[in-house]
Amino acid sequence: MINVPATALSSKEVRKRILARNKEELAIIDVRKAGYFSRGHLLWATSIPFGDLETKTADLLPRYSVPIILCSEDLNDESLICRSAEKLREFGYSNLFYLRGGVKSWKESGFEVFSGVNVPSKAFGEFIEKAHKTPSIGPQNLKKMMDTGKEFLILDSRPTNEYQNMSIPSGINCPGAELVLRIFDLASDPGTPVIVNCAGRTRSIIGCQSLKNAQIPNPVFALENGTMGWHLAGFSLESGARQFYGEVSAKGYRKAQEAVGKIAKQFGITKVDWKTVKKWKGEESRSTFLLDVRQPKEFESGHIKTSISAPGGQLVQATDQYIGVLGARVVLVDDLDVRAIMTATWLRQMGWHDVFVLDQPSCKELEVQGKHSPKTHGLDSASCKFIDARKLKVLLERKFVSLVDLAISSKYRDGHIPGAYYATREDLPENLNFFQKQYEVVLTSPSGQQALLASSDLRKMGVETRVLSGGTKAWEACGFEIETGLTRCFEEPADIWQPPYELEGDPDFAMREYLSWEIGLVEQIRLDGTTDFKIFPEV
Repeated sequence: MINVPATALSSKEVRKRILARNKEELAIIDVRKAGYFSRGHLLWATSIPFGDLETKTADLLPRYSVPIILCSEDLNDESLICRSAEKLREFGYSNLFYLRGGVKSWKESGFEVFSGVNVPSKAFGEFIEKAHKTPSIGPQNLKKMMDTGKEFLILDSRPTNEYQNMSIPSGINCPGAELVLRIFDLASDPGTPVIVNCAGRTRSIIGCQSLKNAQIPNPVFALENGTMGWHLAGFSLESGARQFYGEVSAKGYRKAQEAVGKIAKQFGITKVDWKTVKKWKGEESRSTFLLDVRQPKEFESGHIKTSISAPGGQLVQATDQYIGVLGARVVLVDDLDVRAIMTATWLRQMGWHDVFVLDQPSCKELEVQGKHSPKTHGLDSASCKFIDARKLKVLLERKFVSLVDLAISSKYRDGHIPGAYYATREDLPENLNFFQKQYEVVLTSPSGQQALLASSDLRKMGVETRVLSGGTKAWEACGFEIETGLTRCFEEPADIWQPPYELEGDPDFAMREYLSWEIGLVEQIRLDGTTDFKIFPEV
């Protein structure tokens, strides 16, 4: 029997804690691979696979005394729970529990298990559409508008990379939190219909309803089923589109401020100064997340040192990727206020009680430039033996070493060192038994960091490996050959969730299944009974 350094909880005990999350904070962390997580998990679980604990916990779990409940598949996964708990204790987390019997036990207790990712956010979008009767337009009707030359405005509410991958013809990229800020410049004619789209449903619904809540005079619609619905209707998508919003005019900004002023009163959104936020972040009894909802380029040009980039539209669409503690306090940052206020209204409706907007002028002096650099637990104390790319190449040619690549499977597929085997940290050291004992094992990863952390863990278990200095990037920098494909895998990769339009086989079938799944979430959250979604009356 495995001695897990955490307290076991039954499914009923875990559910009781979930229902009390706004009285006592709680983090539910599923440590399985992301692919397994997407096949079935607790509604309020956050996915942090074992191999990502060092890199993701500091941002998602900022308070070291927060109660953490670890989840896995079933009793056979207790070794994974044990390794995860040991690692979290090394990082300084002290209040650890685990779901006895894992997700299997939860299901056997009669509780709902959810497939997919970002489920609370997606279920919330379906809830909003049903509660507000958010207007939508089908792809066939939109195509008729195009063909007849009628004036209309399509706003794609996704991040730029998604928009440029595939988009509706003539669509303008305007990520979700930007909509209310920029609509008065983009749709100056109040008679112009505005259609908001995303890839599927959630961001289209939230974006459309944001404009409805802002009471713009234009008719507004969500494109039914987004780009997937457009494709399934037989219409062509564009790739590489480059239509973007422009600068906000003084007049447009003034109108946006007036609109969100009314909305802030409706949803009870208040501002807080930096002195208070600094005090909150130092508290040991509450978790405080400081999230910058502006676009990534704005964040990089200047941000508060302790803030994290969380563009507003994505924060609502994938809340569990930014906030890992249920019942936490959330402070949103935006130098123009509009995006933070709109994002705050959606978080409040989603059931996050303590959401505030930072009074930005009080902290101008705290700005720093560049991307956010998350803290990596255990990196300072990690130790291993290194090997440079040129020496590794010689040893590989002589077949004197075995090489293991710890990149995510999609990166491994797109390019890896010839001869490298794909593996995940969860499966080490077992996978190393595959190699002949007389050969030294070298680990690599894109930058070398994951390989370093893995090698250091293996050393503690008495297994010696070496690490490619600088990772696979260093190999590529030398101009050495790279091969593609899932050429050498110990098992079918299950480390990532792939959107339906990226799946091999029959993507159209996968898209239809995905859209049906989204629509079905309203009934499933009713059966689950743990959501706290709200409708606020108009002021």
